[in-house]
Amino acid sequence: MKRFWIQNAFLPLLLFICLASSQNGDVYEGSESDHTRVRIRVGLVLDMGSLEGKTVGSSVTTALSDFYAVNSDYKTRVSLSIRNSHGEPLLALASAVDLLQSEGVEAIVTGGRSLLETKLVAEIGEKARVPVISINSPISPSLSRYIHLIQAAHDSSSEAKGIRAFIHEYDWKSVALVYEDDDDDDWRESMQLLVDHFDENGVGVESKVGLTVLYSTEEMVMDRLGKMKELGTSVFVVHMSEVIATRLFTCAERLGMMGEGFAWILTAKTMSSLHGKEAMEGVVGFKTYIPMSRELQNFTLRLRKSLGNEEDVQLSLSISSVWAHDVAWALARSAEMVNASSTLLEAITECRFKGLSGDFQVKDKMFLSHKFEIVNLLESGERRIGFWSSNGGFSSRRHHNKLEETIIWPGGSAQAPRGRVLGEIKRRKLRVLVTSSNRFPKLIEVETDSATNITTVKGFCIEVFRAAIAPFNCDLEFIPWRNGSDYDELAYRLSIQKDKYDAAVGDITITANRSMYVDFTMPFTEMGLGIVAPKESSMWVFLQPLTRDLWITSAAFFVLTGFIVWLIERPDNKEFQGSWPKQIGVIFWFGFSTLVYAHREKLQHNLSRFVVTVWVFAVLILTTSYTATLTSMMTVQQIRFNSNEDSVGHLSGSLIANMSLTNSRFQPTNTKGLNSSREYAQALLDNSVSFIVDELPYLKILLGENPAKFAMVKAHYNTIGFGFMFQKGDELVPLVSREILCLRATDKITEMEKRWFENPLPYTADDTSNPLTLYMFRGLFMITGVSSALALALLLVLWLRDNLDDLMNSANIFLSRRLAHFGIFFARTIHPYPLDDENAVQMAQRVTEDKN
Repeated sequence: MKRFWIQNAFLPLLLFICLASSQNGDVYEGSESDHTRVRIRVGLVLDMGSLEGKTVGSSVTTALSDFYAVNSDYKTRVSLSIRNSHGEPLLALASAVDLLQSEGVEAIVTGGRSLLETKLVAEIGEKARVPVISINSPISPSLSRYIHLIQAAHDSSSEAKGIRAFIHEYDWKSVALVYEDDDDDDWRESMQLLVDHFDENGVGVESKVGLTVLYSTEEMVMDRLGKMKELGTSVFVVHMSEVIATRLFTCAERLGMMGEGFAWILTAKTMSSLHGKEAMEGVVGFKTYIPMSRELQNFTLRLRKSLGNEEDVQLSLSISSVWAHDVAWALARSAEMVNASSTLLEAITECRFKGLSGDFQVKDKMFLSHKFEIVNLLESGERRIGFWSSNGGFSSRRHHNKLEETIIWPGGSAQAPRGRVLGEIKRRKLRVLVTSSNRFPKLIEVETDSATNITTVKGFCIEVFRAAIAPFNCDLEFIPWRNGSDYDELAYRLSIQKDKYDAAVGDITITANRSMYVDFTMPFTEMGLGIVAPKESSMWVFLQPLTRDLWITSAAFFVLTGFIVWLIERPDNKEFQGSWPKQIGVIFWFGFSTLVYAHREKLQHNLSRFVVTVWVFAVLILTTSYTATLTSMMTVQQIRFNSNEDSVGHLSGSLIANMSLTNSRFQPTNTKGLNSSREYAQALLDNSVSFIVDELPYLKILLGENPAKFAMVKAHYNTIGFGFMFQKGDELVPLVSREILCLRATDKITEMEKRWFENPLPYTADDTSNPLTLYMFRGLFMITGVSSALALALLLVLWLRDNLDDLMNSANIFLSRRLAHFGIFFARTIHPYPLDDENAVQMAQRVTEDKN
């Protein structure tokens, strides 16, 4: 859940909801003498319309009265402000906001058993930096980020260990989990802890059946339980609330599953939500342990009197009421301990005392109950058969390390159900729909004899299905699906025609939409889409690793390097001297010979060696990159996508291929639907399509039939692969999935692929390399250019240093001549009359001397 921020604009609306829907006038102030004490305001957010909400509220107020009767000298008094959430998370949120704004509470206690409600109130506590204490809320990793939240709950990890130990006690190898699949993840999250613990400790989970209060009708529950009974499931772990649990056990009794040979185990959360236990005789339940004491008995009597209805209190008195008492005492103690150097949250965390539920101690922001009472539900009531503690294991009144010897199981039997080994299954007939388009016969081919009306099925999908279902001793009846390739419709028909079909097999892709109607097994094919194109046959393929800009730039730098080296070496190195044709040849030869490190000319200057060293490093990088890219291109075809030019082929009617073409980075304007591997090959060979996009199983057949002509790139992983469809909740789904994993582990599926697809597939690498561009090597050429420029600059400085005197003399001579010419011009301008040359020169010299 995303972090929930309360904006000021929403506060008036939340307050209005709270004021309109809650009983906001209920405030516990204490006795009149308490008014002289320091009051610590604490908010209490409860569903006051439920028996448990009323009991928790009375438990807190009664506990505070008891506490201050014993500790009358305390200088502080906890004052309660009660709000009614009506069991709605948003109203609980509004109530918490109201308590903080109108009452200025310093702590909030919530009895909400909803994960969403706990998160919302905890978010408010984080925002206001106020402790929030949640009583009997679900344990979830998502709550660990709230540093101001303290939870009072039972230890789910200890409970999971206890249920697993109970299962091992009777040598049951596998169980079925029946849980409440609600929208808020309250039951689903805590159930997952059981699944993980079972998997790690050798208890097989045959199936997980999720039921909802709103949508799981009695007919649906009967159907799912009937299938599990038919498959031989006999041991069940139930994790759900009272409403759906009552419906479950009523249906189980009708089906005869509350008789001899069956075992039902209820989790502690389920037991705490149950009040009536009709139709549950012989069920074993785990309950959070409440140690009996005289204080607990006295407290229970006074609580009943305060509510006035002993029958209701007897039904609703639970661990939540006991925890509420201890939380109230902890708040009262902590309020007295708060000082300038500590907060209320720190005081609660450090609080230690012996409460009605046992030793009160908050550890890692949790007050957990680690001990469980194991009870046997009978017609006469609950019968305790022992205890479980994660530290001490099982115990009972007569035995230290084990339970009572006798448990009355469903049907009144004292003999424990046998259970069954995981994978053991009663023989049943499976009515299997098979896709019958026959477009890819190697995947699945269906033929019906018109004379005998006998249907024959074969292909890779069928062989995998037969191998995966073989251990479960099922009779198979294959029924062709005649409605084409609309597999969404196939999934829907399978889900609504439970009396006709049990499963569906074929080239059926696992999708989220289809999973709404059916349960899929693990995929038995590779995941993803592939792209196939003809292999490269151009004679100029060796030019493709580099772009044109990179080829031109590289050639220019070869010439530039040769020119710079020639310029540095020519004055002193005879190998760089001679006629102009020879020197030009040396420039080109030396530059390009560095490509293969074959230059024979000996370099005499350090500057030229520096230039060549940097350039050889650049050449090394260029050549190795070129070699790697060319190797990739020569090994298999590199496919390029030109959305405006290329025509794309795909399987006609395939929703998966159409979606990939629509949503991918290349969106071709021309697409062509094809219906078989032959049409694929023909379209590629006659260039009517540039490449084929489809799921990998279809492309395996194309490449297996034409291994020398085409190549494939595994480009996308946005499909999960093919799977087998079963009815929702069918117990065969996890069993068949496990067999598929075994087939993969033993390479049997790979052997089947070789038989059906004929040849190994010429895959390219998952990411084919693109041509190398100038942009990729701009840094390399920048380094080379800068080093060459530095060498030229330094060469110029050295040349100027060696020829400075000659340059100065030449400059003086040049300037003298220019001045002499200027003097003649000036003299002629002053004396327009003709003068002889001698006089003109003399006059020019005098003018020059005068200027100097």
